[in-house]
Amino acid sequence: MKGKHHIIVQNSRVKFEFDLKRNITIVRGDSATGKTTLVFLIDTYDRLGADSGIEISCDKRCLTINNSNWESVLNSVSDCIIFIDEENTIVKSDDFARKIQDTDNYYVIITRENLPNLPYSVEEVYGIHTSGRYADLRRTYNSFYQLYIAEEKKTDEATELVIVEDSNSGCDFFKAVVADSIDCISSGGKTKVKRTVTDNDGKKILVIADGAAFGSEMGELYLYMQKHPEVSLYLPESFEWLILKSGLIDGNRIADILEHTEDFLESSEYFSWERFYTKLLISETEGAYLQYSKQKLNDVYLNPNEKEAILKVAEVIKKYVG
Repeated sequence: MKGKHHIIVQNSRVKFEFDLKRNITIVRGDSATGKTTLVFLIDTYDRLGADSGIEISCDKRCLTINNSNWESVLNSVSDCIIFIDEENTIVKSDDFARKIQDTDNYYVIITRENLPNLPYSVEEVYGIHTSGRYADLRRTYNSFYQLYIAEEKKTDEATELVIVEDSNSGCDFFKAVVADSIDCISSGGKTKVKRTVTDNDGKKILVIADGAAFGSEMGELYLYMQKHPEVSLYLPESFEWLILKSGLIDGNRIADILEHTEDFLESSEYFSWERFYTKLLISETEGAYLQYSKQKLNDVYLNPNEKEAILKVAEVIKKYVG
């Protein structure tokens, strides 16, 4: 599946309206915010159709899965939008992560768990905003809102440490950028970012991570940052996205792909947008002076013109490291 999909789910009492554009969307929130109601309406409509008194407007079939039927359903459906309620523990399993990796469905997962085995974007973690009340005669309207909003937290004190999630080309680049003035280290992966930050407690830290797959780590890190304003966070989609966004490669065509990635990316081929951007950059630079390797940075990206083009996209880096 690819593209953005607008969904309206409603009956006489409640209405949900939202858009999906990536293969994994996470919905969080406390009790009584409508999460379970949304799944119930979708499940009831899928079983009973119009006789349920429920209306669903979407260009794709919407359905639910649970702990007991998930494998059989995934074996029999494709090109669907699948909703999973928080009571279903399957989403925490490696078996589930492996199973959905090659499917062409989109998944909306209602959970309070972090799910580090799934590469979902920071931008696709939502709460549900409700207007109206269930207790009166008005229809309750529900929409999604992004749970994590980027905040500018620059302090007057200089950054002392840059922590990069990446341990390959991205880390090579940022180490070279800040080499003369600031320490730069790799956390060795997204699940180790929080620990690396706490191991350096008290320092003025800038964390750079791939936003396209960092959603599972945001919960604990976000809470930590509320109490530690000396820690700041920069989340481009990925390092490869920064290079593509810089205009170094076929500006107009690539710009269109970056602006509407959901229209170019088939979810059954790429489990995360980060993988798509990596493959795109490698294919676009193959055999050229900008040839890209994820394992080791091509030194050409550290030439003044190329480096400046990338940093122009990531201007926030200059605010923190000068």
